[in-house]
Amino acid sequence: MERIESTKNPRIKQLMELQQKSSARRRTGLFVVEGRRELDHCLQAGYQADTLFVCPQLYGDGPLPQAAHTLELSPQLYERVAYRGTTEGVIAQVRSRSLRLADIAPAATGRAPLFVVLEGVEKPGNLGAVLRSADAAGVDAVVVCDPLTDLYNPNLIRSSLGAIFTVPTVACPSEECIAFLQAHGVQILTAQLQDSLPYYDTPMLQATAIVMGTESTGLSPQWRQAADRHIRIPMLGRLDSLNVSVSAAILMFEAVRQRQSQG
Repeated sequence: MERIESTKNPRIKQLMELQQKSSARRRTGLFVVEGRRELDHCLQAGYQADTLFVCPQLYGDGPLPQAAHTLELSPQLYERVAYRGTTEGVIAQVRSRSLRLADIAPAATGRAPLFVVLEGVEKPGNLGAVLRSADAAGVDAVVVCDPLTDLYNPNLIRSSLGAIFTVPTVACPSEECIAFLQAHGVQILTAQLQDSLPYYDTPMLQATAIVMGTESTGLSPQWRQAADRHIRIPMLGRLDSLNVSVSAAILMFEAVRQRQSQG
């Protein structure tokens, strides 16, 4: 195993560039996964590790995941390149891949799919939190429309705890998503304050897409017009909005509640 001691090493320079720049991730087709748990989820989902950066003193016992290249880092160098210190001594450069809407088309299984659609969400931490809730709720897929952050942003991967790999996630324009949902008979529920009904009065037993926008501007007119129903979470205090990840979790688990109550 080759050992690296300096941040001036070309391998380390590339690693840090991939951590910091979406343009580098797009150009190389690589992204960074940090930590055993996140990397396990990633590899179990079928991704391929290109390069492992391992600190043996932190990694401890156990076999290393398979990768094309494996490099050893000193504790001092690992501390400099790691986003956080509790990552069990392993960072990986992984080959990216992209899902398409066709990949998440409802299967003829008799089960009504549940999708979550996010329009224009720009904070990686919010998207990561939504993905964690989507994993917990058994959501079939998350669609990120008109994304303002790339799906392999390290902050998104970290905040999702690896759910970006366990929940099928697609990025596409809103127009494509609307056409896809309508073509497959998926009811569109847009979360909005105007002209809406309480979410708990809205049936979610059929194939359903819960659509949410940004906290600052909400959903665009094209989504409001495409909606089959408009839903809202009652706000009983002085503020008129919740964090998008909190709102998404409430609506996802209402769908879970309705479906489980139907046995």
